[in-house]
Amino acid sequence: MKKSLVPRIISHAILSLGALTMIIPFLWMISTSLKDIGEVFIFPPTLFGDKIRWENYLHVFERFPFHLFFLNSLKITLTLVLAQLITCSLAAYVFARLQFRLRDLLFGIYLATLMVPAQVTIIPNFILMRFYDLVDTHAALILPNIVSAFGTFLLRQYFLTIPTALEDAAKIDGCTPFGVYWRIYLPLSKPALATLGVFIFMGTWNDFLSPLIFINSVERMTLPLGLANMQGLYSTDWPVLMAGTVLSLLPIIIVFFLAQEFIIKGVTLSGLKDL
Repeated sequence: MKKSLVPRIISHAILSLGALTMIIPFLWMISTSLKDIGEVFIFPPTLFGDKIRWENYLHVFERFPFHLFFLNSLKITLTLVLAQLITCSLAAYVFARLQFRLRDLLFGIYLATLMVPAQVTIIPNFILMRFYDLVDTHAALILPNIVSAFGTFLLRQYFLTIPTALEDAAKIDGCTPFGVYWRIYLPLSKPALATLGVFIFMGTWNDFLSPLIFINSVERMTLPLGLANMQGLYSTDWPVLMAGTVLSLLPIIIVFFLAQEFIIKGVTLSGLKDL
């Protein structure tokens, strides 16, 4: 009994140390956002200053158009989450369940695009957006990203686990292929859709490179680009910048907790076996 208890204590201690290492930067960010600028560089450092300065969070909105940055990011992120969930789920259903010539070859070619770094496509996308006069618009951030090879692969693998008996029963009742997708596969795929939605939300919300390339005007900037512009050329108000960073993390935390139940739930909601 004691022998089995020692490894558990050691593993829990290691995991706790790792969790503490991961959470320290977030605690330091929150701590800095509540300090005066003169207290940020005190050595040895302190967790909080002489006075907790909540007004730093008000200064974020007073000195910068933070609400515009937030709304721009929210608009682009929600649009891409909805668009990619639709396009990826449709493509995944086609590759998983419909039969046609060269299906596997086409899916393999489509999947091979995952090996192409996103940075490589920046210049071609910029040329296209400039040709269609979409530079410095949110469309330049949305249109090139409405499809995702990773999302299609993730949902296809999930669709393959759903018993075909459900699909056969729906077809016997006269359901069309789109009806099978809409009435059978989507309702049973909530965990996978929620997981993909969180990935899309986090990736789009934190994207810095694309807005840096395509967006020029302040009123169209997203949060990562807006936060970068809060850094001055000669000086930076670090407590205000950290306050803005804390506010920018709140939507991601909220989305994760809302989708946590679906992510943990598991694979399928059906107990039928595919015979």
